[in-house]
Amino acid sequence: MSNPTAPDPHESAAVAERIERRWAILVCALVASTVAMVIYTGVHWSMMPPSRVETIRPETLHVQGEFIESNLGSAVEPDGTVTVRVIAQQYSFTPQCLLVPADTPITFRATSADVVHGFLVTDTNINSMVEPGYISTFKTTFSAPADHLMPCHEYCGTGHQGMWAHVKVIDRADFLQMAAHSRRLSCVK
Repeated sequence: MSNPTAPDPHESAAVAERIERRWAILVCALVASTVAMVIYTGVHWSMMPPSRVETIRPETLHVQGEFIESNLGSAVEPDGTVTVRVIAQQYSFTPQCLLVPADTPITFRATSADVVHGFLVTDTNINSMVEPGYISTFKTTFSAPADHLMPCHEYCGTGHQGMWAHVKVIDRADFLQMAAHSRRLSCVK
């Protein structure tokens, strides 16, 4: 005599198999779509690099263009924002200390004179690579006066561990007063 309330083991196995097959199909579809997106993005970007990429000739950085020595460091733009130009080279950043105002939109423009370097400003969202031949642009606003370290975080050679700079954020009014009297601002008083 069979019990009418007991489940049939063959029926339970069939239900479990159907559920497992559906999950397996879903996982395979997710993996396939992710791989397809990666391939599409890779092919698309290799044929059409982003329009925001700016190139520069590393061998003429110090001779002409926006990265000549007199243009490096912080500069107040006509709209009140500040642009900071930096060159990374083995094993230093030029300038070594960047002076910027708080509560002001800041645009960092950086390039490398020789090899790939890292550009990291501690306690901020600025963290990128600086490559020779390209200008990297980062935008941020510092909310309060502070001192930030700026280490190179991409291995650039035997002196890499000593490649540091400083970002000194000061009060906006003090910065504008200093900028009125000097074309190139420095952390040294």
